Parts: sequence; structure tokens; C-alpha cells
Amino acid sequence: MNHRERVLAALNHQESDRVPIDLGSTRNTGILAEPYEALVTYLDMREAVDQGDGFGMSRLLGLVPPEEVVLQRLDVDLRGIFIGKPDRVLEKTLPGGLHQDEFGVIRARPPGSHYFDVVKSPFDREITVNDIVQYPWPDPSDPGYVRNLRRQALDIRENTDYALVLHTSDIMVHTSQYMRGFENWYMDMLLAPDLMGALLDAILEVRLDILRQALDAVGDLVDVVSCADDIADQRGPMLSSAVYNKIIKPRHARYFDMIHAKTEAKILYHSCGSVVKLLPGFIDMGIDFINPVQVSANGMDSAALKKQYGEQLGFWGGVDSMHVLPFGSESDVRAEVRKRIMDLAPGGGYILTAVHNIQPDVPPQNIVAMYDEAKAIKRKV
Repeated sequence: MNHRERVLAALNHQESDRVPIDLGSTRNTGILAEPYEALVTYLDMREAVDQGDGFGMSRLLGLVPPEEVVLQRLDVDLRGIFIGKPDRVLEKTLPGGLHQDEFGVIRARPPGSHYFDVVKSPFDREITVNDIVQYPWPDPSDPGYVRNLRRQALDIRENTDYALVLHTSDIMVHTSQYMRGFENWYMDMLLAPDLMGALLDAILEVRLDILRQALDAVGDLVDVVSCADDIADQRGPMLSSAVYNKIIKPRHARYFDMIHAKTEAKILYHSCGSVVKLLPGFIDMGIDFINPVQVSANGMDSAALKKQYGEQLGFWGGVDSMHVLPFGSESDVRAEVRKRIMDLAPGGGYILTAVHNIQPDVPPQNIVAMYDEAKAIKRKV
């Protein structure tokens, strides 16, 4: 099997010659700058990667785009394309190293941190629905969002045998939390649901318009459409079932419905945490694969997930990044890979990668062990 054939088999819940592996096809399956630099040095690829090829990822998340030579060394089966930046420059670098994004959220990178944290939310005050209506929202018709997508997709489709992922964005939960502030966000969910609904809808309309244009550009070329919204933590969902089903789920469904209407690609949905209680609803909305399969979270046992939901849902991730990848030996990592493949791969429906982006505390030898072990485990087709 070539790379794309292998991925397509997994996407369609069929056995492949080995489990497909991912690194960097989405902003949730990538690698931060520090561990990437260590990996490049460990692989003795410093001269090969200094050319700086590859598409951009996320400065705020500390991510870097792995160069093609590194992806080929690890034998990664997928490549990603990403929604671009608007031509009208809404992001700003402010005095003191502050960063303002296109939605007006201001962040700072604390000393020694790998991430930018929210320090000022534009709606972190008493607001009305009219304040939301009058806010200077990003213009979703800005051509910069999708200008290069088709060229990038055609290049991958015509010149390689890799499967292709379109990574879109978070849908609305993250952005609404950043714009409103987390405390206000939770209170509004219970005390001012109409106000929260107006905020979610304003963000969602921007996201849907950009999504529509992206799918019009590349919906016929991509194999997977990836999106994200964290709605759980280590213990379980961050909202009650009643609140989630009333406020969040119908709006998420609109996003997924547009994907299904415009492409035959599979939907990959990312939410950290223990999402096991939400999986029936995910299936109802037409989600095909979940990421990151946070196996250290409550109730996220990989064997149990596969047994209960494996015929209706696929799994993307699963290699423990809380304990094994950062603190285990190479042998521990290889054993972890074998366990996740044993639990999640039978019958297809599994793409292997770390649980979320690879962090600075992960030694490079463990990264290599993860990918090399996954490649070494051959399966009967």
C-alpha cells in the first residue's frame, strides 16, 4: 500500500498493511519548536532542514511545521493544508511583546512559557447583545483565508501519494471563551444563555463562511477535514448534558452539516479530555474520527472505546503524552504503541500519533521510537 491507500483504508474502517501515522497534518497533532529542534539534531538533519520549507502552523501554540525530510524519515502518511491569514491585517504585535489576534483577544507569553496566554478579553465586562452585533468582526470574505489552498492541495495530490487533511480552525467554543473570559463564559451559559448564544452565533457565522469558501476550493481534493473545540477536561465534559445539548451541540451540528454537504471527506474532531459521555452525540452529528483520544483522562480506556464505539467512530491519536512519552524509556514508548495498536487498530479506523502536540519534555529518542515502532508492526490485509 502507498501512503494514501493506507490512510483511506483506515478512514473506511478497513485493515491496512500497517497503522497510518500522523505528525503535523493538523494543529492538534503537531510538535512544538523546542522538541522539534531536539528531534532534528537527534536525527542529524540540521543541514537538511535549514531550508525552511513547509507551511506555517501556529505561533500562539508554539508549533512549527515539520520539514518534508523529517516527515519522510518518520514515514508520516498524511500532509496538511491550513486556512490562511486575512489580507487585512487584524493581528497585531503590541508594545511589551503582547499579541492581538483577529478577534481582538490580547495575549502575552510569560517568561519561560511555551505558549501565549490570554491577558485581555474584549468582552470581559458587562455587555449586551448590541455590543456583540456592533463589534468589528473579521471579514470572512477576505481572500487571504483561502487564496493558496487549492494550489497547495493540487501540489500534494498530483505530486505525492500522501493523504490530505484540511485543517480549518476551532469552531466557536475556544474563541468565545477567549473573547468573553472564562468566568463570564461559564456564568453566561447558565445566567445569560441568550447573550451567550448571540456571541457563539457571531463567531460561528464567521467560521462557517470561511469554511464554505475553503470547501469550495478544495472539498474535492481532501480526504479529511479537521476542526477543534475543547468541551471536556480530564474528568469529563465541562458543561452539563442539558446545557451542552441546548447551546453547543446544535451549533456544532451546523458546522459538521456544512462539511458533509460540500465534501465526501471524513470529519476529524478534536476535543481534549474525557469525551466518552459525549460520543453518542458525536456520532449523531456525523463526526467520523475523534482526536486526541486522551487515554489518561477519566473513562478513556482505548480498548473499551474501540469495543463500544469502534464500528461507528474512528480514533486518531492515543499514544499517551502525559506519562509515557515524556517520562518513559524507549522500551516503554514501544510498548505503549503496541498497546494502542492492539486496542484500536483491528478492523481499521485508527491513525496513530501522540495525544495532542508533542511537548518540550518529550525526548527525541522517544519520538523516534513511537514512529519506528508503529512502522514495524505489520498487519494482515
